[in-house]
Amino acid sequence: MLYHFLYQFIFREYGAAGESYFFKGLNVIQYVTFRTAMATIFALLISLFFGKRVIKKLVALKVGQEIREELSAEHQAKRGTPTMGGVLIIGAVLISTVLWARLDSVFLWLALGATILFGAIGFADDYIKIVKRRSLGLTERQKILGQFAVAIGFWAVLYFFTNYTWNLSIPFLKATAEPTGITYLWPGVYLIFIIFVLLGSSNAVNLTDGMDGLATSITVVAMSALTALTYVASDRRWADYLDITHNPSSAELTVFCGAMVGASLGFLWYNAPPADVFMGDVGSLAIGGALGTVAILTKQEFLLPFIGGIFILEAASVMIQVGFFKFTKRNSGVGKRIFLQAPLHHHFELAGWKEPKIVFRFLIVAILFALLSLSTLKLR
Repeated sequence: MLYHFLYQFIFREYGAAGESYFFKGLNVIQYVTFRTAMATIFALLISLFFGKRVIKKLVALKVGQEIREELSAEHQAKRGTPTMGGVLIIGAVLISTVLWARLDSVFLWLALGATILFGAIGFADDYIKIVKRRSLGLTERQKILGQFAVAIGFWAVLYFFTNYTWNLSIPFLKATAEPTGITYLWPGVYLIFIIFVLLGSSNAVNLTDGMDGLATSITVVAMSALTALTYVASDRRWADYLDITHNPSSAELTVFCGAMVGASLGFLWYNAPPADVFMGDVGSLAIGGALGTVAILTKQEFLLPFIGGIFILEAASVMIQVGFFKFTKRNSGVGKRIFLQAPLHHHFELAGWKEPKIVFRFLIVAILFALLSLSTLKLR
């Protein structure tokens, strides 16, 4: 919005004519790096400024967190803490992105739309938990069906309304996997891949959101790395130098990613241990959907295990735990477990680690994963 008003209207009308240094200075609005920085700052300030107001409103509405009975006494003490704070993140991202991004980008609206829709699924889940006092919210089938619908809609927009390329970019390799032979079938095959990425990323963040500040702090790291990756993919000079798929349509996604970093930092102010508010499924599903969406649009799908390494480990621990339990029960009649409890952060909690130590150590590992993802740009 500000780009169109300050640059395309004000600057071109007055700045280009050289009538004022102020108007000439508006030329900086055209640069995506400047707008990304401003979107990050604005989203951070919005989260900080409205954070207490949102928390007070959630308390007034008695939107308190329900805790699963099998969790520790430390977690049971958090029962009643305001949840659904993810609406603050979504709101800050939406406002800041609309203010500072170019609004003629289909990819930008795809990212915003997917984030809001995944957040809506999480909102419904949180609402059921609170109103019906059921700690599990939506059934797994209901949640998966909703995520499937969003993923299919996302693919349909890419197929019918964009010039999206269906090639795959492989980390550590200069060449990209191009559809050959069955070119006309490739978009349909890619639909399965898109569903896998979006459902995997959204549920992985959802599983990670189990300790004060854990999912939020890791989101800041993962989105920071994705901001850098998105920028280099959208800039021809960097894309040619690093030999990666150049996608100019994804330039405005850099602004979106920056806004997500700022909004998450602002939310972390209130979500740091001991948390004043939880993001809830409305926040975790929206963040996971945003991660997967941006990765698909910028051809970084195979870098997601590096960008959000902790999210992947958390999800993998649940799949391994459930799979091994079912396998051993089927073969021996007695189900066995690999971890003390899944997701992974609960395993370390039962092993004796205090919650702040788990959060900070996971954050350190997340930073290492993010640095590894950035290193793949040159290691080709």
